[in-house]
Amino acid sequence: MSHCTIMNIKNNKLLITLAVLAISVNFLSSCGPDKKEQEAQQQTVEQENALDTPTVVPVPVQKGKLNSSITIPGELIPYQQVDLYAKVNSYVKTLLVDIGSQVHKGQLMATLDAPEIQSQLAEAQSRIEQQQALYIASKATYDRLLSTSKTPGTVSENDLEQAEAKKNSDLANVNAAKSSYKEVAANLAYLSIRAPFDGVVSVRNVNLGAYVGPSGQGSALPLFVVQDHTRLRLVVSVPESYTGGLSNKNEVSFTVRSMPNEKFTAQIKRLAGALDEKLRAERLEMDVYNKNGKLLPNMYADVNVPLPSGDSAIIVPKTAVVTSTEKVFVIRINNHKAEWVGVRKGLVAGDQVQIFGDLKPGEQLVKVATEEIRDGSTVKDGK
Repeated sequence: MSHCTIMNIKNNKLLITLAVLAISVNFLSSCGPDKKEQEAQQQTVEQENALDTPTVVPVPVQKGKLNSSITIPGELIPYQQVDLYAKVNSYVKTLLVDIGSQVHKGQLMATLDAPEIQSQLAEAQSRIEQQQALYIASKATYDRLLSTSKTPGTVSENDLEQAEAKKNSDLANVNAAKSSYKEVAANLAYLSIRAPFDGVVSVRNVNLGAYVGPSGQGSALPLFVVQDHTRLRLVVSVPESYTGGLSNKNEVSFTVRSMPNEKFTAQIKRLAGALDEKLRAERLEMDVYNKNGKLLPNMYADVNVPLPSGDSAIIVPKTAVVTSTEKVFVIRINNHKAEWVGVRKGLVAGDQVQIFGDLKPGEQLVKVATEEIRDGSTVKDGK
């Protein structure tokens, strides 16, 4: 046998052996378990076990007081504001102030002219003189009769009484005429428009010669609007759920949009003591002294109102409270069983929240509660 033939036979045997080994390896790998599949199955089992018996971190139920705050919109309004109208129908004769003018209490701001008042005043004066003449005549008649009646039988008692009644009636008419004169004369004072307090003229609606009248006539506008800018009222409406801890001893802070980097403070002075029917909120007023004039009336403010807790209540981490579509609840741990307990939320401060419900101090709650921890399921302590 030649040398080449022997080499070919050896090569064929080697190829056959390698083929057999490859088939054996493939067969063994197909029959044996896949490692990745085993890991996935093991993970699934562990997840199912975790769902059936979740591991939780307990937190004890404790009572305490929680101080919180809310930021609500407010408005700065003048401490005093008045619309000045003409008391009688008249014309504007002089204007002594304009928009932005600083005025002091009693300062003359404008004068009005009403010629018919002068006529009425003259008429009232004439009526006084007329009634006084009648009174003088009736009094003289009564005095003569009274003097004559001292002689018995000269004047009847009835005539004397009638003369006295006429005298008294004429005197009453004189007094009535004087009262009418004072009433007309008082209207002259209304022709002078004066400032009711120290303030600033913020609105002027008239010009010289304009016809003006009382506020009740049609759509009459005020002659002037005077506001007190040195002292303002900061007004806010606090929602019903936050009114329990409010006190006139609390101090608030606020900012305004024109000066966002500057913070102002004010103390609560007045609480309405009732809720607004529409807003269901309580009105609060704070006095703001504005001597430097930085703040303007009718500015909007972002007000931070402190809300101290009045009574001791249960305080828990916010993560312990679950808000679902059905209810708000916490999960109590009782003998390694999960119990859903319905609660109501109160004040919130940082990562803590005030709750109210059927809970007692010392009981254990799930610190991080979720709806996946079903009511009645077994839990493991993960401390």
